[in-house]
Amino acid sequence: MQHVISVIVEDKPGVLARVSSMFARRDFNIHSLAVGPTEDAGRSRMTVVVDGIDTEQIIKQLYKLVHTIKVSEYAPGSAIEREVMLVRVNADAPRRAEILEAASAFGSTPVDVGASTITFEVTGEPGKLADFLELMKTYGIVNLVKSGRIAMGKDQKSAARKQKNGQGG
Repeated sequence: MQHVISVIVEDKPGVLARVSSMFARRDFNIHSLAVGPTEDAGRSRMTVVVDGIDTEQIIKQLYKLVHTIKVSEYAPGSAIEREVMLVRVNADAPRRAEILEAASAFGSTPVDVGASTITFEVTGEPGKLADFLELMKTYGIVNLVKSGRIAMGKDQKSAARKQKNGQGG
């Protein structure tokens, strides 16, 4: 089972190395890792997707690291999750229109067209990207690169807000 963990850290040299080595020491496989700035200067958010079962221990260990500020694990369905992927696909002239039409069903954008290939950019939930890849395999994938997954907790909709908006109570 995959777990999505968000870690807010001080933006200091070596923090990424300490966090990733802590996962490795505990025999957790990091499936995805993305790091970027937050709305607060001097802080970064690490989104780590790991395979494993004992995330409680991992969270405790993350808090022991010097530059860790906050750690959250997102329950399934409680976060907005996205990835970005670039996929180069074989696209000979007779099949280009077919490939472009198939790719458009996923909201993908062709970002480079070569003599015999098309490169698409696809953004969305991990499942959408997996489905896109499955479809493109029939044409022949030449090259592929994916970002790490990013995630943000969904807005907590309070009962008071729902009543105010006439959505029941």
